[in-house]
Amino acid sequence: AKHVPNHIHVINAGDGRHSHPTQGLLDMFTIRKYKPDLHNLRVAIVGDVLHSRVARSEIHALTTLGVPEVRVIAPKTLLPTHVEKLGVHVFHDMKAGLKDVDVVMMLRLQNERMNGAMLPSSQEYFKTYGLTQEKLSLAKPDAIVLHPGPMNRGVEIDSSVADGAQSVILPQVTYGIAIRMAVMAMLAGGQGGQA
Repeated sequence: AKHVPNHIHVINAGDGRHSHPTQGLLDMFTIRKYKPDLHNLRVAIVGDVLHSRVARSEIHALTTLGVPEVRVIAPKTLLPTHVEKLGVHVFHDMKAGLKDVDVVMMLRLQNERMNGAMLPSSQEYFKTYGLTQEKLSLAKPDAIVLHPGPMNRGVEIDSSVADGAQSVILPQVTYGIAIRMAVMAMLAGGQGGQA
């Protein structure tokens, strides 16, 4: 964006571990659709925060929009150093981290970005950090579950949760099309600069 003329628009469709703005936009749209009062929410982001571009965009968007409590839940090996400086509360225990949250955002394990063994096994990870109905029951009864995909069933999320009543994953995917069309339409109409 710094190296092209002003009339050229650059859309960040996800860059490495840094950010994924359009995913952040669609996830905020999804959360707001189901939980309109952002100023009273507790949101938990669970999983591979270290390698996730989505997590960084989510944290930035949630804190910018005034969500009072954003939690990250992950083993120490999957959290960036000094992650609390991003304005989040850090939990390593899934049960404590999910207590009374309104929104649960699951992240996939990004094995393609991992150097060396960061976890004992995917089965052990699921046992400790996988979202099951039992763990979800610690959140508020009307909590919603999101996942930016692709989803690894049995690794970070149980099928009964992914397909369950509290899951908004399918609408989330659908909203992604509309949000990205809106970004393209704004830029094509000369409304924007960088996105």
